[in-house]
Amino acid sequence: MQKWLDVAVSAPAHSQVGGLLTYATELALEVGQLVRVPFGKREVLGLVWAVHDRLPENVSTHQVKNTSAALDGVVPLSPHWRQLVQFAAQYYQRSLGEVAMAALPPQLRDLTPAQWARRLKKTSDTATRVTSSLPSAWPLSEQQNAVLAEMEVAPGPFLIHGATGSGKTEVYLQAIARCMAQDPEAQALMMVPEINLTPQLEERVKARFGAQGVVSMHSGMTGPQRLKSWLAAHNGSARIVLGTRMAVFASMPKLKWIVVDEEHDASYKQQEGARYSARDLAVYRGRLEGAKVILGSATPSLESWHHSRPASEGGRYQRLSMPARIGAGQLPFVRRVDMNHQPRKTVLSAPLMAAIQERVAKGEQSMLLLNRRGYAPVLHCADCGWKSECAHCSAFRVFHKIDRTLRCHHCGFTERVPHACPACGNADIAPMGRGTEQLEEHLAALLVDVKRPDGQPVRVMRIDADSTKLKGALEAQLADVHNGEVDVLVGTQMIAKGHDFRRITLVAAINPDGALFSSDFRAPERLFALLMQAGGRAGRDAAQSASSEMWVQTFHPAHALFEALKKHDYPAFAEQQLKERLEAGLPPHTFQALLRSDAREQTVAQAFLNFGNARLQDWMSAMSEQDAALLSQVSVFPAVPMSIQRVANVERAQMLIESPSRMALHKALALLQQVLFESRSLPTHKGLIRWLVDVDPLAI
Repeated sequence: MQKWLDVAVSAPAHSQVGGLLTYATELALEVGQLVRVPFGKREVLGLVWAVHDRLPENVSTHQVKNTSAALDGVVPLSPHWRQLVQFAAQYYQRSLGEVAMAALPPQLRDLTPAQWARRLKKTSDTATRVTSSLPSAWPLSEQQNAVLAEMEVAPGPFLIHGATGSGKTEVYLQAIARCMAQDPEAQALMMVPEINLTPQLEERVKARFGAQGVVSMHSGMTGPQRLKSWLAAHNGSARIVLGTRMAVFASMPKLKWIVVDEEHDASYKQQEGARYSARDLAVYRGRLEGAKVILGSATPSLESWHHSRPASEGGRYQRLSMPARIGAGQLPFVRRVDMNHQPRKTVLSAPLMAAIQERVAKGEQSMLLLNRRGYAPVLHCADCGWKSECAHCSAFRVFHKIDRTLRCHHCGFTERVPHACPACGNADIAPMGRGTEQLEEHLAALLVDVKRPDGQPVRVMRIDADSTKLKGALEAQLADVHNGEVDVLVGTQMIAKGHDFRRITLVAAINPDGALFSSDFRAPERLFALLMQAGGRAGRDAAQSASSEMWVQTFHPAHALFEALKKHDYPAFAEQQLKERLEAGLPPHTFQALLRSDAREQTVAQAFLNFGNARLQDWMSAMSEQDAALLSQVSVFPAVPMSIQRVANVERAQMLIESPSRMALHKALALLQQVLFESRSLPTHKGLIRWLVDVDPLAI
């Protein structure tokens, strides 16, 4: 008997398709089943979203094509999973099909039914028993036991505000173990912000629960690996899924626990396609599926901190504190170096260098944080003022001394360093500023005559995106640090969070002042989190924690941010920031979205957005009183160039939309998208490339 299907296929939010198409079928298909369908001249993967006995009234018979085939052998995607996708599509203003297809492993989208059948033969559907870790002795601190006890009786979501080294990960594992001891089919999702943190967590979880029931999901895996993990989670044989932000969409029919570690990290926000927040979707998914959710951090996001205020004040999360380190360990003592009193152009102050040499003499490790890779951010000519600008972006190309290149970190444009100034021929062109390459070189020169306790020369190692490009490079470098083969570690924020370096007793922030006076209102929050997380790498071995230190080289040592840092007082910092944002009408007290347009010319990009705003104002005058009152709560600012307005020869503009009402904001966004879709082909918008919406943006 013929049926009519609504099928989700991948299509942009502002296309005419919108993500759902109608197909006919003679097959006995269910909602949530995967099918192959014709789409234009191609055959693509689709997801059955609805089944009808009759053809929908707004669709004519001649428009409807038949489904090609079904991907048999796998149970349909659950109603909860589909509702998660639908919510994400609506909230982040994308099409249903785009989000649904992006949430599935890429190889699944490309397999034919025959290939799919062969793939399934390689996959066992037998559920794996996860070893319970409760017959084992895992001693817990008093505060760990207290937090676990509270989580057993309360529904959550829980925000664990725990000092670095307080044992948050052990709390996660114990909570999951207790759940799995009670429910033999329960599944758990554990998320980390970055790929480089996944292997060490995977190793620890597999050691605790056994390797067979644990899988990973992140973009560093191959297509077959990701598909294998997805299938194991979908059929229940994987009891624990570890992953980055993409794992929030893992199909897990028996999900009971969700953990979002380092929940403050900006990496949980997707920056391409549907710009979702995996942290926020994790909270929604927990509520949807009745799963308990833990958000953990030593420096929670201000949004989460705000949501964890007392319920009487409107809080929605339960805040649990773990202020003490395990084993009576202490947080590092914070020392501020006033760079105003150091000789001009000093890179590493004399007191800091003396402290580093002292650590080397003891056989201890030091870590230096400089959140800028490359040798120098720009090369310049003192005679004519030439700078190493990128020909395709409104940014400078970074000088990389190791391979003698000028490299744009936005579009990738790379050239060899010129022998002389391209503008005037002056042979004396020099670097301005410094990056991790230069810091590594400078530090090695200063320590050239210093010896380790065994008489060997000091080893300085750099870890950043450039030094870890090759497969396995990061793992090898981290192993050298853990094994004590490195005396001083230099790096970017890659080394500042999540790593359990047991030998590091000194951490230094070399040049953190840039974020203190940034136009981005989130910059102080990011800086404080980075410094607190970096400082947390020092003194993780309780025996050495009493002498651990964090050094901050700054021209503004009395700044309130550094005062709070010295006391390790995140609550004071958070409350001060929240007060400032309340007075300024900024998130989390209001809601924001960005509309962005890309075009060949900046004037076109801005005009396109401003046209949408003008039309919206026109519509408001003809709306009902109720709708107009709702939209009157929305502020739409004029379009402006983005901070880096040109990337890869594409001009970029943005328009900020703000409202104290989330409902009003989304109503305005829906109307603006409709206007922009209808007007995209006007002659005045010739040269427009694309536009997109970013709800709850992290950078403006």
